[in-house]
Amino acid sequence: MEFKYRYLGKSAASSDSRATDLSFAPDSLRPPTYFVGKLKQRLAFREAISALHDVVVSDYRFKPKDQTQYRQWLAQEEQRLLAEFIQRKGKLSDEVESVSQKLRDMNRQSDDILRSFYQARDRYFKHLFVHDRDTWYVLDPVISVHPDQVFFECFSDDESSYGKLSCKYEMFEHISEKAYGTTNIDYSEGLYKEFQKIRSYKDTSLAIDPSGFAVQTGDADGFDEKKIDLPEGWVRGFLQVSSAMTLPMVTMQLHPMDLHNICFVLRRKKERVSPRSLRFILTPNEPIRVILDPWKIEIVCPRSIYTGPEKREIRTWGRRRLHILERLIPVAKHFTVHLLGDGLPSFYVADLGDMNFTLGLSGWTAND
Repeated sequence: MEFKYRYLGKSAASSDSRATDLSFAPDSLRPPTYFVGKLKQRLAFREAISALHDVVVSDYRFKPKDQTQYRQWLAQEEQRLLAEFIQRKGKLSDEVESVSQKLRDMNRQSDDILRSFYQARDRYFKHLFVHDRDTWYVLDPVISVHPDQVFFECFSDDESSYGKLSCKYEMFEHISEKAYGTTNIDYSEGLYKEFQKIRSYKDTSLAIDPSGFAVQTGDADGFDEKKIDLPEGWVRGFLQVSSAMTLPMVTMQLHPMDLHNICFVLRRKKERVSPRSLRFILTPNEPIRVILDPWKIEIVCPRSIYTGPEKREIRTWGRRRLHILERLIPVAKHFTVHLLGDGLPSFYVADLGDMNFTLGLSGWTAND
């Protein structure tokens, strides 16, 4: 499936000692969608939009280490050890030395020839990582302007995590203009860095730039047009999230410090064997208990009381992705946890006042 979108310019941010202006470039190929307003909850928005960025860039799929250099070193060492062994035997020592010297000279010449290529390749990837990291990602986030709220949605790079930041209109002041709809936005690494400059004493305005739809032809300067292959998993992911939210759930509330304790243990421990699950032990009118396997560490959550009708034990996976929520712990009132069952998706909703941040986790690292 081919997906095509076009931006008039790029998302941008400007910051000085008094104000911060955030302007998102929307997809000009979609129906006009725009919004302009000034934020009230600045710090909470900064942490939430940064957590959304953490969802976009997260990828917990197994990545084997690059052993190319090690194998080259091992091949050289094997040749040297073999040469030393033959020399100790007193046979063909001169010939082995001559061949080894020729081999070293050939390897040195090969390194000299390819050095410029390796250096150029490293500079290229470092340049992308620092200046244009958004080209590393498959898709840009989606933003929707609805009659009751504005919300951002995205999936992780491995498609196993779903993030949504919902902003009620109560958190904005001086809303000047808006048009309802859904569009893609250009969300670059540079814009993420600008988010970190938001401060409580600075006026912060948010704009899905309406000027992105002022030009009717595609030949004008400033357009940033992209054409990519839309993975079926990206489309299927939205349908899976909508379907999962309609299933029966076990719902509970976690105090921010109880979630902090879970993340704290996961930061200190590194599992080497299975199972790598998170078990919720739920007893009516008692504190929630969480067991971290395989260490059998039990965390009692005295601030979080389970109010469900019956005793339950539910095991979930993908617990390392909970670190995405760490930035929200200082600003969240509480976290509402929705569990569908053993090995099924789970949803963590952070209450940020006039904002909600939803983190959806599949049962596995790769959404296959």
